[in-house]
This record gives sequence, structure tokens and C-alpha cells, in this order.
Amino acid sequence: MLFQNILVPYDGSKFANRAFKIALNLGKKYSAKITILTVLNTPMTGSWYVDNRIADADLKRQLKIIQGQFKKFGESAKKSNVKFNSKIIYPQNVGKAIVSYAKSSKMDLVVMGSHGKTNWDKLILGSVANGVSNRVHCPVLIVK
Repeated sequence: MLFQNILVPYDGSKFANRAFKIALNLGKKYSAKITILTVLNTPMTGSWYVDNRIADADLKRQLKIIQGQFKKFGESAKKSNVKFNSKIIYPQNVGKAIVSYAKSSKMDLVVMGSHGKTNWDKLILGSVANGVSNRVHCPVLIVK
């Protein structure tokens, strides 16, 4: 098999949703397992940054949204008879976290959106996608 483990970094953007659909098709074709990974940046907290209660409430809201989306992705994978796993991690550097996870989990392919939530039109490729594609050990499919 060419691809056994496919990683899909997910940030809620339309590009990430497209990346999942493509990864799902690849998963069917190669009988591969798909892992969807969300990297949540926790805000700086403390008396002069953000009130901890606000940060905690925002994090809980984000988790609820992400878990709901992961459930939908899991149902789609099950219908397509594709093995599926989801993971949420909390480091400060998103790109490095994706690269590290891909390496430690022995991923064969990363399928990710070209731009994330920031979606700056002036950038040819999003900074996270660019960083991952330059540092990861396996092939990267960048989806527009």
C-alpha cells in the first residue's frame, strides 16, 4: 500500500473541510486510516493578559464545536468504510506540532488546506501549510 496513515490538520476552514473530503477518497482508495488533528492554541492567561474565566469558556466552546465536527467526520468515514481517528493537542506553535505529530505517528501523507482561518489573500500559501510542507518527512497534499 502506498499510504496507510493519512493526517489531516483541521482548523475549521473551508480548505480544511475540502482536505478532509480528499483524504477520505484517498483513504477509500488505499484502505488507509485517517487521523484528523486539531491544534488549539491556548491564550496567554494571567492578570494582565486575559481573564482565566473568559479563556476557559472560550476553550470549552471551541472544543464543543470541534468535537461536533469530528463526530460528523467520523460518521462520513464509517459510511465510506475508512478507519478514522481524531486528536486535539494544545501546543503554542501549530506548524511544529503538526510536523512532530506526523513524525511520531508515522504518517505516510499529510492532506491539508492551503490557508487556514486567517485566509490572507496576499499570501500565496498559508504560513502553517508552508511550514509543514517544508519540514515534514512525508509527502504533503495541499488543497485549495
